[in-house]
This record gives sequence, structure tokens and C-alpha cells, in this order.
Amino acid sequence: MNERTILQHIDELVAEEHQLRSRHTGEGLDDAERERMRRLEVELDQAWDLLRQRRARAEFGGNPDDAEQRDAAEVETYLQ
Repeated sequence: MNERTILQHIDELVAEEHQLRSRHTGEGLDDAERERMRRLEVELDQAWDLLRQRRARAEFGGNPDDAEQRDAAEVETYLQ
């Protein structure tokens, strides 16, 4: 997956997240939508992490294609 593909995926996830939020302004999400929102947030965290890995490898002379998507459990335990 190259940088452009990752950024497109991020854009798609963000668009879906915004659609979910805007459809339910003032009334909140149902259980299925809350679960989808949680999964979107995890996927976004993984995509951003992969993008940062690729950029760091490129910056320091490594091969960006060696970057791999990390498990959700690992990415979700990072401190912000």
C-alpha cells in the first residue's frame, strides 16, 4: 500500500465518520452506529500509524514498503 492509497483510505474513513455524526446530530447514535464509529476510529489510528511508519522509514533511508500495519491492540495503547 503506497502513501496515496493510505491517504485515500483515511479520507474515506473520515467521510464515513462525518456522515455518521451529521446524520444523528442532537439525537445520538444507536448501538450498531456506535460500534461502527469505534471501528472507524481504530482503522483511522492504524492507517495514520502506517503512514507515519512509511514516512519515517523514507526520511531515515529505509524502505517505506517495509512498514506494516500494526494490530489494533498495539496502536490503541499508544499515548497521545
